[in-house]
Amino acid sequence: MLTKTTVTAIRALVHIGLNRHGEPLSVRRIAAALGESPTYTAKVARRLARAGVLRVHRGVLGGIELGRPADTITLLEIVEACQGTILADFCQKTTTLAGTCAFHVASAELHQAIVGVLARWTVAQLVRRPTRSGLHRLSVPCLLSPQAGRHRRRPARERRPVTAAASGERSRHPAR
Repeated sequence: MLTKTTVTAIRALVHIGLNRHGEPLSVRRIAAALGESPTYTAKVARRLARAGVLRVHRGVLGGIELGRPADTITLLEIVEACQGTILADFCQKTTTLAGTCAFHVASAELHQAIVGVLARWTVAQLVRRPTRSGLHRLSVPCLLSPQAGRHRRRPARERRPVTAAASGERSRHPAR
């Protein structure tokens, strides 16, 4: 449901929210902390700035910071800034659910639930507990962890060799 851009936006906002110094952070610094490219991180930041979620400061000492207090920035705003308005799949256009089919009612309930949950969660809540805790600390991967964006390249000994079939060559041995 959430795109890579949305997840990166959430991760960037949590990183900015954890900045206790109060000064704007450079996109390059945020990108390095998230393990993302500076170009991609700048694209995500532009979307958030257009939506008023981030404030941009230009110049040598510039950077980005939260546009408002973290407890007023909802996940709904972030998702809509990155993915557009959340729409539901309805079978007909209507202003009331009376007389509609069961699928239409289920779609309306699903839409209300998704929008409700996203509107209820804020960046401040994510900043309060940005990493795993307790039993899940080692077993459950966390999208907010700094390592989530890092793409680990396997060492040569772990890489699979290119086979004749994968390279497009015909095999000299018939299939068994």
